[in-house]
Amino acid sequence: MRPLPHVLFALIILVTSLPLYAQANYEIQVYGSDTVAPGRTMVELHSNFTFEGFKTSTNGMLPDEHQEHETVEITQGWTSWFETGFYIFTSYGPHQGYNWVGDHIRPRVRVPDSWHWPVGVSLSTEIGYARPIFSADTWTWEIRPIIDKQWRSWYVAFNPALERSFHGPSVPEGVGFSPDFKVGYSVTRKFSAGFEYYGALGPVTGFDAFYLQQHQFFPTIDYDFGPNWEFNFGVGVGVTRSTDHLIAKMIIGRRFRFITPHVPRLLKPKPDDSEEE
Repeated sequence: MRPLPHVLFALIILVTSLPLYAQANYEIQVYGSDTVAPGRTMVELHSNFTFEGFKTSTNGMLPDEHQEHETVEITQGWTSWFETGFYIFTSYGPHQGYNWVGDHIRPRVRVPDSWHWPVGVSLSTEIGYARPIFSADTWTWEIRPIIDKQWRSWYVAFNPALERSFHGPSVPEGVGFSPDFKVGYSVTRKFSAGFEYYGALGPVTGFDAFYLQQHQFFPTIDYDFGPNWEFNFGVGVGVTRSTDHLIAKMIIGRRFRFITPHVPRLLKPKPDDSEEE
């Protein structure tokens, strides 16, 4: 685990020179600090429907009102502190048909439990492409620090994301700031009610005027169907004219073991066992 502090430090330094991309309505999620266990694969389906959004084209992008966004996220755990995620974004809209939107890849590291920190901490970096009819900024990079804490029935997570565009109208703006946070309360052992916030405030050198910022508020529920499952549902309201005004989102995830770690045999086989082999 010795290389981990150097990886974290390098990624934090890298953030000052890379672009920002607001979390679009394809993957609406506040991340927790945990990573997928080594040898496990998490497959998630993000389903988001915009009931009330933008009705006309902007910067060559299709209007997103009544668009259905389906995103497949596949995350592979490699070690106790490192995972890699891959996204496939798709969209279906009125008079638009079904379209591939783009792909992103997201490596993530976290502080191991053996360090005994009082809060969970991880750091993800996400880079990818989206077609210009869906995102004016086609190539983007995101650095997302993740801090969370479970205290009895309460859970809190904060994602102060930094994003930037490599190609598109946001390039001159430099690094932008998109904070997300979540507060949840376990009503029962399986059911949790919560509140999520998603924002995009503009460049870190000077935030946009309020009407140009994005602010979305989601009352949410999480349900525990078992240790290998994930379920989240919420309905979000945007409060500025630059934000979609009404969105429903749902996340369904399932963990699988596609890779079985090799365990060396410590004892010599009995004669009967060797004959069978």
